[in-house]
Amino acid sequence: MGKVTVSPKFQVVIPKEIREQIGVKAGMKLEMITFGNRMELIPIEPIKKLKGSLAGMDSKLNRDGDRI
Repeated sequence: MGKVTVSPKFQVVIPKEIREQIGVKAGMKLEMITFGNRMELIPIEPIKKLKGSLAGMDSKLNRDGDRI
């Protein structure tokens, strides 16, 4: 794990190893979520990146006889 220092302007630099590991690029949007005294940065992926991610998924639903 990398350690960071908060600047006087409350900025931090994401360590290179972590940027490379999760694929963070300059200008990329991140969502910050807090849990108590902990915070997480989650990369926001463009919706187009999800295209085809559900290909081959079984969409058949088994319903009870009294359901439409």
